[in-house]
Amino acid sequence: MNVFRRSGIRLSAIAGLVFLMFGTAFPANAKITYHISLADRTVHRFDVTMDINNPVTGTEVAMPAWNALYQVRDFAVRVRDVRLVPAYPIRKIDKQTWQIGDPMNPLAGNVPDDFEVHYTIEWNDLGPFNSQVDDRHAFLNLAEVLMYVPNRRPEATEVVFDDLPEGWKIATELAAGPEANSFAAPSYDALVDAPVEMGNFREASFDVNGAHYRMTLDTTPIDSETLESNLRKIVRYETTLMGGAPFKEYLFIFHIGPYGDVGGGGMEHANSTAIAVSSVPLATSIGAHEFFHVWNVKRIRPQTLEPVDYTKEEYTRALWFAEGVTNTYESFTLVRTGIWSKDQFYQDLTDQITELQSRPARLWQSAEESSLDAWFEKYDSYRAPDRSISYYDKGQILGDLLDLSVREATENKKSLDDVLRLLNEEYAKKGKYYNDSEGIEGAVEQVAGKSYADFFRKYVSGTEEIPYNDYFTFAGLSLNVDRQISPDIGFMPARVPGGKQFTVATLEHGGPAEAAGLRVGDEILTLNGEAFPHNLRAWLREQPAGAAVTLHISRGMAEMDIQFKMSSHEEDRYSLAEDGHASELQKRIREGFLKGTTD
Repeated sequence: MNVFRRSGIRLSAIAGLVFLMFGTAFPANAKITYHISLADRTVHRFDVTMDINNPVTGTEVAMPAWNALYQVRDFAVRVRDVRLVPAYPIRKIDKQTWQIGDPMNPLAGNVPDDFEVHYTIEWNDLGPFNSQVDDRHAFLNLAEVLMYVPNRRPEATEVVFDDLPEGWKIATELAAGPEANSFAAPSYDALVDAPVEMGNFREASFDVNGAHYRMTLDTTPIDSETLESNLRKIVRYETTLMGGAPFKEYLFIFHIGPYGDVGGGGMEHANSTAIAVSSVPLATSIGAHEFFHVWNVKRIRPQTLEPVDYTKEEYTRALWFAEGVTNTYESFTLVRTGIWSKDQFYQDLTDQITELQSRPARLWQSAEESSLDAWFEKYDSYRAPDRSISYYDKGQILGDLLDLSVREATENKKSLDDVLRLLNEEYAKKGKYYNDSEGIEGAVEQVAGKSYADFFRKYVSGTEEIPYNDYFTFAGLSLNVDRQISPDIGFMPARVPGGKQFTVATLEHGGPAEAAGLRVGDEILTLNGEAFPHNLRAWLREQPAGAAVTLHISRGMAEMDIQFKMSSHEEDRYSLAEDGHASELQKRIREGFLKGTTD
C-alpha cells in the first residue's frame, strides 16, 4: 500500500492551519524581543522583559503549560509580578494567560505602539527537563521561561541575556543576534527548541561527515577524551546510516556528576541535546539515543504532535516508535560501533524482555495505549507493574523484531534501517508528518514487500503475547527462560524530574523495607552510600538474596537511614543463545542484525 499518499500532511498545510488557528496575519516588521537578566541568580530568579511591537487591544500573552516532558507542569505557577511598561491595563484571564487591555471596553487612548511585559520566574531544578539559575551556572529550556503571544508564534524572535557574571560563556544552537549575548530565531517554536547553558563550562568540538559538533561539559572530573571518542563514533554511524546530517552544527550539553545524576536523562532538540547523568558510559548511551532523535521524532514526526499545543496535553499513539524504536537504534549504534560488545547488546535486549514480561499490565495495555497514557507518568501509582508498561521498553523490542522480520522477508537485502531511511525521504525531507502507527506500518510493508497487518494488530495496537522465538529464529537465535531466585528490594522506585533523583512509589506490604520504616513518598538519596542505580534490575542481578541494604532517605525536612535485608522471589530470567547449526541465511541475518549490514 502507498501509505505516503494517504497519510502525509505537508508543512505548507500546517502553516495554513496555524494561520487559521492564530487569526490575522502579523505585520511584516513584527518581532518579539526578550531580555533575560541573571541579576537575581542567587535567589534562582530570571527577570524577563518581553518587548512586543505593533500590539492591539486584547493582545494575549501566555506561559506554556508543558514542555520537555509529557507532563502538564503549569510553568505559570512560577511567575510573579507581571506588569506593563509603559503602564497599561493587563489582567489575568486563566491560569496561564494574561490580556492586554479590555477589547470590549478599551480605555481612552490607543495601545502603545511598543510595550514591554515584565515578570520574574523562579527556577532551581536541574536539567535536562527543567531550568536552573544559581551562582554556578544557568541552564534554560526557554519554553519554561518565556511567555509567547498565541497569535504571533510564527514571527521572528530575539533573546538577549543580561547581567552575566564576568567570565561566563553562553552555549546554544541559535543564530547570533545583532548585539552582544543576543540570539535570533525565525519563530517562537524555533527559539524554545534550543536549550541554553551559561557558565564556566569546559568545551570541545570536532567535525564528522561535513558537520561541526560542539560539547559543553559541566562536570566533575571525567574521562572526556573517551566521551568525545564515543560521540565521534556515534555521530559518524548515525549520520552515515541516515544519509547525512540535516544541519551544519550540533550542540551536546552535558551535566555529568552527582548533581547531573539528579536530572536523570536526556532531552532531544532539533539541533542539540541536553544530557544529565552520573558517568561517561551513561552519557554515551543516552547520547546515542538523543542524537538519533535528530531524525526520529524531531524530523520524522507523527502528525498528532503538530502543531505543538503549549496549553494542554497532546496525544499520540506513536511514542512506541518515536521513543521505543529510538531505543532500538541506541542499542544498534552502540554495538555496531564497537562501544558495546555483542554480549552487552544481547544482555540489554533480554533485560527489556525480562522487564516487559514481569509486568502483568502487558496483557491489557498495548504499546499504543502506553503512548497515549504518557501523560500519566507523573503519577507514581501509574508506574506499578500491574498498571502500565513502558513504550520505551516494548517499543525497543518491537523495533528489534521488525528488523529481524524485514531481513527474513527480503533474504537480508533490507532491514529496519531501510524503513527509517524511507520515512526520512518521504516525510522529513518533504515536510510531511506520518499518521501514527498506520504510517509506520505502511513504510514497513513498502520495504518488506508483505503485509504487516497482523503484527501491528497483535503487538502494537493489541496485547497478544509476543512469540519471541518466531522472530529470533530468523537470526539463528533462541530466547531461553530460567526460573531463578532473585533478590527483592521490597519497593518500586519512581524518578522525579527536579527532585532528589528517586522516590518510593510502591511498597511490598509486610516486606522487610516496610517493616524497617520505609514509606511511600520517601526520597532516596543514596543506596549503600552510592547514587541510586538507574537500572535497578541490573543492580539487583549482582546482589545475593538476603543482602543488607542501607537507604539514606529524605522525608519532609529530615534525613535518615533505613536498614534492612532484602527478601527474595522467583522470577523468569531471559537470555539469548546462538544456534551453532544455523543456516547460512540465518548467519547472515544475525551478522546484519549486529553489524547493520545487508546482502
